[in-house]
Amino acid sequence: MPEELVHIRMIRRDLEDIPQYPLPQQYTVRCYEPGFERHWLDIHLAADKYSPISLELFVKQFGTDHQLLSQRQCYLADAQGYFFATASAWFDDETFGQRIGLLHWLAILPDMQGKGLSKPLLTIVLNRMRKLDHKWAYLRTATVRIPAINLYRKFGFVPHIRSPEELKIWSSLQHKLKAPLDKYRELSDNASTSIKRHET
Repeated sequence: MPEELVHIRMIRRDLEDIPQYPLPQQYTVRCYEPGFERHWLDIHLAADKYSPISLELFVKQFGTDHQLLSQRQCYLADAQGYFFATASAWFDDETFGQRIGLLHWLAILPDMQGKGLSKPLLTIVLNRMRKLDHKWAYLRTATVRIPAINLYRKFGFVPHIRSPEELKIWSSLQHKLKAPLDKYRELSDNASTSIKRHET
């Protein structure tokens, strides 16, 4: 039986002291250009076995403003022009009642996973988010994505826990995680309160 897909959220209380992992020289960062939707589709179809990926989903998630996409959507490619990873320094105007940075739709092709490239990609996207004047960031993921959750913890994201039910979900993951849950509820609640007071 496939593992149940339970959606969870994580939050980073500031965008200071972002871990800096350099991208190996044989790879390049490419910002979105019209037509890159196809690269996004190919990467996610291969890497994401849990979501129904389509070009319609791309438009639903990102819209069609090419200038906005060029500022916020990043890709990694090799010297031969092989696109193998993507993530977006996106934003959310609704969840916290005001604009906050959103680490959105990160994926790496299976044949490029395990090479330490997710860390440089996260560095690039969070740096971009900070350059775009976001003060906070959050992300949405799922309980089945344990390697991703552990990666996000290394980059300073903590569980965003808003209810006893969500605390129970995170507690059930504890034995799979590399960092303890101590005080995560307090950190998460304080972050949410501070965002509502200070994010503009």
